[in-house]
Amino acid sequence: MIDLMKESKPVRYRFPALLALGVVLALAVPAYAAAPPGYPDSPYAGDPREMAMVPRFCNYTISFRNAVPGGGNPEEIKRWSSVMGETFIHMHHYCAGLIVTNRAILLSRTRQDRTFYLNDSIVEFDYVIQRAPPDFFMLPEIFSKKGENLIRLGRAHLGIVELQHAIDLKPDYWPPYAQLSDYYKGTGDIQKAREYLEQALSYSPDAQAVKRRLAELDGVKAKPGTAAEPAAKPVAGAVK
Repeated sequence: MIDLMKESKPVRYRFPALLALGVVLALAVPAYAAAPPGYPDSPYAGDPREMAMVPRFCNYTISFRNAVPGGGNPEEIKRWSSVMGETFIHMHHYCAGLIVTNRAILLSRTRQDRTFYLNDSIVEFDYVIQRAPPDFFMLPEIFSKKGENLIRLGRAHLGIVELQHAIDLKPDYWPPYAQLSDYYKGTGDIQKAREYLEQALSYSPDAQAVKRRLAELDGVKAKPGTAAEPAAKPVAGAVK
């Protein structure tokens, strides 16, 4: 069945004018972003620098396998199809969402470009979310990435919902707790930031990135009106 699937570039990149109109009308965001210097216009081009920053399975997804050397390896395609089930046929959208997220964070030269790429990532993540079964094991990660980018876009009220959804799906998956803690730390609500980290450690006591964040909260002053912060023991750990 896999061999019969044809590689195709997503429709929304075939019709840029229609995409631009839809984005402007529906999301009121920039309709176009200039590609980073030296990079291809499309995140689906399989640029080796961008592919090196996404999970290896991305090489074998439908829209990348013909663009990446070795991406057509039938054994790898079969293996990842077995791991992810039918949802694997949609995972090129998740990979593209990660690529445009990296463009937004690492390569964008203007605020407009950054906003465009972050909004584009939401579209890509939603494509998979809307088609994956509710028990798909990667949904907590996808919801977390979506929530994190919504916060970056200044839509924290929506991002918090997505991050909480990730937690509800897999309570022992620590990244959404860390992202929520980072958000509340940024707002000055140190008490709430700490609560999320402590909750994460109750499920994942060996998460070094969580321990590091908890130790770092000792040096942050709470905003006026929040409860005083109790002292916490410094915990050494690798940064993830």
